Amino acid sequence: MVYGEKPDISREKSAELYEKAKKCFPGGVNSPVRAFKSVYGTPLFIEKGDGCRLWDADGNEFIDFCCSWGPLILGHNHPKVREKVTEEMQKGMSFGAPTALETELAELILKNNRFIEKIRFTSSGTEAVMSAIRLARGATKRDKIIKFEGCYHGHSDSLLVKAGSGLVTFGETSSAGIPKSFAEETIVVSLNDEEALKAAFNQFKDQIACVIIEPVPANNGLLLQSKAYLQFLREICTQNGALLIFDEVISGFRVSFEGAAGYYDIQPDIITYGKIIGGGLPVGAYGASAQLMANISPEGGVYQAGTLSGNPVAMAAGIAQLSELAKSGFYKELNTKTEEFTNAIQRYATSKNYAFKVFQIASIFWFAFTDADAIQTAEAIDPASMEQFKLMHRELLNRGIYLGPSGYEVGFVSVAHSKIDLEKAKRAIFECLDIVFKR
Repeated sequence: MVYGEKPDISREKSAELYEKAKKCFPGGVNSPVRAFKSVYGTPLFIEKGDGCRLWDADGNEFIDFCCSWGPLILGHNHPKVREKVTEEMQKGMSFGAPTALETELAELILKNNRFIEKIRFTSSGTEAVMSAIRLARGATKRDKIIKFEGCYHGHSDSLLVKAGSGLVTFGETSSAGIPKSFAEETIVVSLNDEEALKAAFNQFKDQIACVIIEPVPANNGLLLQSKAYLQFLREICTQNGALLIFDEVISGFRVSFEGAAGYYDIQPDIITYGKIIGGGLPVGAYGASAQLMANISPEGGVYQAGTLSGNPVAMAAGIAQLSELAKSGFYKELNTKTEEFTNAIQRYATSKNYAFKVFQIASIFWFAFTDADAIQTAEAIDPASMEQFKLMHRELLNRGIYLGPSGYEVGFVSVAHSKIDLEKAKRAIFECLDIVFKR
């Protein structure tokens, strides 16, 4: 054991639960990255969350920077969200029929978002993106789509091609079970490469329905793109009659109420959102102009449906959460707090000459073991650096700090993280950096 390393926390109960889970689920989990395959130890089974903290089955307490992979911008178990959900649950939990809550949440979103005129709720971000792609194909009457290496858009077949997130965690670039014919309709280019995109449009002239991008790519590191590049995407799509889709499942309502579209002031044709609009409950949505959304059934010929779409409990949680986010000064305060936190970590690493960078936008951050001042493509991430993250992740857990169990995943700061919490986390991160770079 290197000087400064701490003994591993107890995972006895989590390990027992994991062994039971493996008898029920493939790999013992219901989403691959949860299996802790790219970090040390067995998965932690979480029992409770409150504010910015988590407690696992062994009673270990953590300051949480995963925030259920982003949507818990108010923290765990926020009282206003909890009260609204509890109130609605007394009336029933699912009807498969319209409720006033759907319209209330939609009005709250549309009133505060210049970039969409109509919206359709789904049950997940994956479903929202899948539906947005279908809408783009139906509206343009074209089949091919362009996506970017390192951007993850959920697990629908045509988008699991050189995707990021859990797939890259396991060193894969696609998934078994996807017909070659599906993949052939998806053109993959590198991020931040204007010439590659021009070549794709030239090669497949009048065949491309849409270009889809995470305007804040945050599923394979935090690969921040310039506003000029995103504006280039807008212009080339317009020139070629293709639609531009912003996948804002992570950035939507995170970087601003209007998401990255508002942050960069760029108008996409379709925007997709995820669980943040449901306070962390299973919700997604896609929105566009009224004219484009008129293609969706029952108004138009593009079919999309869902029994649990607009679920009243999820809508109630969304109303409570987004009402807080819509308050004046919400994002300024949260983003400033995050910037101060990440800047302090970067100053420490720089003072020690560590090859370590903290990339940050709004309340999203990513730790990268690199000397590079910018990482804008998936190819620029050194896979070997994940060994350093692996050690750091274990040492942080042993100090009560919880990050997502993959060096390719980003972290999030919530309103619930106090200055005291962030100070404790900073000190733990400083200690862990010293250990990683002294090995």
